Amino acid sequence: MKRRKFLKNSSLSTAGIFSSALLTSCETDKKLKPVTEIIKPIVIATWDVPNATDKAWQVLSNTGTALDAVEQGVMIEEADINNQSVGKGGRPDRDGNVTLDACIMDKDSNCGAVVYLQNIVHPISVARKVMEDTPHVMLAGKGAELFAYEKGFEKENLLTEKSRAEWLEWKKTSKYQPVINIENHDTIGMLAIDANGDIAGACTTSGMAYKIGGRVGDSPIIGAGLFVDNEVGGATATGVGEEVVRTVGSFLIVELMRQGKTPQEACEEGVKRIISKNGEKPDFQIGFIAINKKGETGGYCIQPGFSYRVYSEKGHINKTAGSYISS
Repeated sequence: MKRRKFLKNSSLSTAGIFSSALLTSCETDKKLKPVTEIIKPIVIATWDVPNATDKAWQVLSNTGTALDAVEQGVMIEEADINNQSVGKGGRPDRDGNVTLDACIMDKDSNCGAVVYLQNIVHPISVARKVMEDTPHVMLAGKGAELFAYEKGFEKENLLTEKSRAEWLEWKKTSKYQPVINIENHDTIGMLAIDANGDIAGACTTSGMAYKIGGRVGDSPIIGAGLFVDNEVGGATATGVGEEVVRTVGSFLIVELMRQGKTPQEACEEGVKRIISKNGEKPDFQIGFIAINKKGETGGYCIQPGFSYRVYSEKGHINKTAGSYISS
């Protein structure tokens, strides 16, 4: 009896020591590896576009989807004639035609795009119709325009008097020399996470001012101007689209996040890939923004001057992106 009592007491004592050690270990582990706060909902957009991010936030804060948020958010800029880089009022090509490109991507990797679209104010909404109402991903030119009319979009002259006057002035020399962060401010890209934790993205542009008629950059190209993977995050780009296409920039950034990089680290690596192909001091601008599944964000560019908007429950702020080339 004494032996059994001794063994029982020994077992209880050992269990107590083990439990105490386990609890101590858990507490230590908590200190070493704090639980990362997941930020949702949240929206992020290229450039300082507070009206666009505010609209997207309204959708998200009313339990709307990330897809609706990014579409309605960038539509604000498409309709703003003072923004000469997207939608109505966008700067024309060298022939005086305003041609628009856009793409959209949802949580299930469904996507739609339009390229070289004319006479329609909201190419992002046409891109969504392509995604949802056709078996295709991309429609171009007249085909995209006719499709838009079939879906009820109205024909509208996109060339405002201001953009027309600037184009006529440009024609006096017809010298194509993009101004960094002005003419290259040619894209509004937006990424959002809704209350369900689902991610979507949108990208819209009127392209480079006075481009050759028919030119298409990265903005409507899935994987270049925009890419979303609901398990990982999303990325979008702005600047000289040809350079983003060459590195499949947005896809690259999402894959880097999949490998464990933060959004900031991934954006920096995306820019460095472009630098490695163009020398240490290229004379053009590229900017990337990214968001991961946790709601962490990042942004980086080649030249100083690029910024991006972030809206979440923590506030609505414009962040100046770090740049490879210092000011």
